[in-house]
Amino acid sequence: MEKNKIGAKPLLYPMPTTLVGANVSGKPNYLVIAYCNIVNYNPPLISVSLLKNHYTLLGIKENRTFSVNIPSAEMVKTVDYCGLVSGHKVDKSKLFNTFYGALKTAPMIEECPLNLECKLVRTLEFPENEAFIGEIVEAYAEQRYLTNALPDIKKLDPIIFSSHDYNYWKVGENLARAFHVGKELISENE
Repeated sequence: MEKNKIGAKPLLYPMPTTLVGANVSGKPNYLVIAYCNIVNYNPPLISVSLLKNHYTLLGIKENRTFSVNIPSAEMVKTVDYCGLVSGHKVDKSKLFNTFYGALKTAPMIEECPLNLECKLVRTLEFPENEAFIGEIVEAYAEQRYLTNALPDIKKLDPIIFSSHDYNYWKVGENLARAFHVGKELISENE
């Protein structure tokens, strides 16, 4: 098997499609972000990376809080619209019902199946963007999106982003149970 060199690019799959929220000058604003990852389990830390010209960046810096909202596939048109227009010119908060949690300054979207309320703990600056690492202080979800008190990926029906061809995807079928399917190889390789 011969592997082709395809260049050093941020090719991590799948990428979540999220709506990051922050209050900018006292008003909620939301931005589509796919550069979002879990950084640590305990305490629960998440990172979001924004270009320096994004309007929402101002609110994260101003309040030191933000939210990560996981939209469902049925929201794809509205989510894409949020990525096409800037909060500098358009009030995107009118598209959603906003609520606030314990931090009082991290706007969250009621229509999204899962919401993560975050306080900023670290900022990493790069030439074109800034990465914000936030501690998740609370997660919110309606009962209909949970199974055994935890988010159910099929019920959430999240939007997956493919960065190389600019397409949105849905979650597919269950492949195997994690930390279980490989157990037979443990005895074979000992």
